[in-house]
Amino acid sequence: MSDLPSRSEKTWLTIIGIGEDGPDGLGEEARRLIASAPVVFGGARHHALLDRLISGERLIWQSPFEASVDDIVSRRGTPVVVLASGDPFLYGVGATLSRRIAADEMRTIPAPSAFSLAASRLGWPLQDTATVSLHGRPIELIMPHLHDGRRIIALTSDEKGPAELARLLTNYGFGRSRLTVLEALGGERETVRSALAAELAFRAIDPLNVCGVEVVADEKARILPFTNGLDDGFYEHDGQITKREIRALTLSALSPRYGELLWDIGAGSGSIGIEWMLCDPSLKAIAIEQSPERAARIARNATALGVPSLALVEGTAPSALRDLAQPDAIFIGGGGSEPGVLAAAIEALKAGGRLVANAVTLEMEALLLSEYAKRGGTLTRLEVSRAAPVGTMSGWRPAMPVTQWRWIKDLT
Repeated sequence: MSDLPSRSEKTWLTIIGIGEDGPDGLGEEARRLIASAPVVFGGARHHALLDRLISGERLIWQSPFEASVDDIVSRRGTPVVVLASGDPFLYGVGATLSRRIAADEMRTIPAPSAFSLAASRLGWPLQDTATVSLHGRPIELIMPHLHDGRRIIALTSDEKGPAELARLLTNYGFGRSRLTVLEALGGERETVRSALAAELAFRAIDPLNVCGVEVVADEKARILPFTNGLDDGFYEHDGQITKREIRALTLSALSPRYGELLWDIGAGSGSIGIEWMLCDPSLKAIAIEQSPERAARIARNATALGVPSLALVEGTAPSALRDLAQPDAIFIGGGGSEPGVLAAAIEALKAGGRLVANAVTLEMEALLLSEYAKRGGTLTRLEVSRAAPVGTMSGWRPAMPVTQWRWIKDLT
């Protein structure tokens, strides 16, 4: 038998989700826990909604938020109640607290999330609907979800969110999409209004709102395909870009896996790091670029393509690689022949990680041939030709060949 205390003996923190209906939407147990709690953390709105229930000390979230988390952790072992909006573990405070407090120390009583409430009002099966939180996040995060016929529920930050979303939809060729604004769901002020994105002109929108989008794409809408190798036209660039076909093969060689981090050394337009991140929301990338002009361009591309969290380091490798988080995969597209760059990348790579380097110059190719002879891996010659006019007819115009070295670092 184990001598470990049971969950009930260890639990000291209770997280309670509430809706706009305040105490009316709570069960007896949640009411009792709130009423008997010696201290209650939450937002000013939460305290106002439950004003008649709370008898203990009321603590409003501090700025920065981590200060309140420290305060909660310092009370470990004594009863604490935290109030949250809806489901605390869906873009909520529960996820933040769980990074510092073990699950067996917490008890959670969730309420329906804004996404669940919106889906029920719209009559949309939640499992078939894309959900995205734009609360405190760049609105461009919705870009990868914009496909004709898709349904999206987006949580906004404030009363300006619906208009900002409508402008984005219109600017990128989705102006005929129907945008439904659902305000103060579950409370007395609940309102549901709908209009085409290009015609949205609602006034006095409640700051607590969520938007449902029924996507309709115009002929030239900016739709990001579910594949690597986006058309080069999606990117702002000065010619320094891994071309579409080579990019698709390069991402295949990098083989993204859940939660991994990529270094894109000599990022140029940022296309490899951007498409790495588009593979899955869990993926992260750092683009290393020495040109300030190109670095600014990378940032614009990342935002426009829906991955604004792409990290950017402006500097020259290998010195710019110091102190960066250790990567699971590395791509070297530019500047790889400079002294120390390849060696530094190999040294930094995690055991079992993948390194992919592309060469178009003889100098870089010679370096890759040497590393291949010394370390093994795979060496591939990539050649692409495109049909182009030849007088009044057509012929094949070859692009510069690319030598690609892929190497996996030993686990030992």
